[in-house]
Amino acid sequence: MDVPNYNEIIDLLLVLSIAAAIAGFMAGLLGVGGGIIIVPALYYAFTILEFDLVTRMHLSVGTSLAIIIPTSIISTKTHMEHDAVDFKMIKSFGIFILLGVITGTFLAVSLKTPTLVLFFSIFSLMVGLFFIFLREQLVENPKKISNFIKNISGLLIGFISVPLGIGGGSLMVPFMRTFGYDIRKSIGTAAAVGFLIATSGTITMIIGGNLIDNINTPFSVGYINLLGFAVFVPVTMITARLGAKTVYKINKKILSKIFGIFLIIVSIRSFIEYLNIT
Repeated sequence: MDVPNYNEIIDLLLVLSIAAAIAGFMAGLLGVGGGIIIVPALYYAFTILEFDLVTRMHLSVGTSLAIIIPTSIISTKTHMEHDAVDFKMIKSFGIFILLGVITGTFLAVSLKTPTLVLFFSIFSLMVGLFFIFLREQLVENPKKISNFIKNISGLLIGFISVPLGIGGGSLMVPFMRTFGYDIRKSIGTAAAVGFLIATSGTITMIIGGNLIDNINTPFSVGYINLLGFAVFVPVTMITARLGAKTVYKINKKILSKIFGIFLIIVSIRSFIEYLNIT
């Protein structure tokens, strides 16, 4: 590798820091892990640093999941202060989320993700439009969710989240809102689910990286890059709390529309990724 250009490194750190600040704020505000921003930012950084192309995306996804762990802890603790985390919901189908994470990891390390990414892109677009234009027709009183629906949903949320390097909030919030849960309660619960997905996903991506590929990237453990982790975590932990506090200062109608716009951005990003990997 050539002698590093220090101006380029400074610019790179600045870009990563800005991306980390935005990702952390959105994690707290929307109950997501921020992976939609973190993954492309890390991929750009790893490209500049000339990391192995074969494992570059794997490292971006795995490192994103690791970064989401502290971010989701901060978000969850803040939402707990406002009694906005439904732990009964999490306990009722948490094991199925873990099973989804495990199977999703096998998908992630196999690189057979184009169809899944396309599906997620279409799904995100539909849900985003739903939140922007049809949200007012949702019931405001929580309805009972059958165990069957919880179990299937848990599997899908865990399964889809790992290959995309996200905390699952993009799926968890619409799931709870569909059954009439308050938007803030949905966001708080999604943050806690994000911790579950990120922690288990990080462990499986470390194991998967060690078993599937012989990672030669500097400062990496399996599919987790410690340098990327070190840059993002301090910034996201601060801005995640700011985002979580902002939730309780914004009108719920505006918050739902913000979430809808966010999901459309997720859809565009996912579709671009689909085009890149097909």
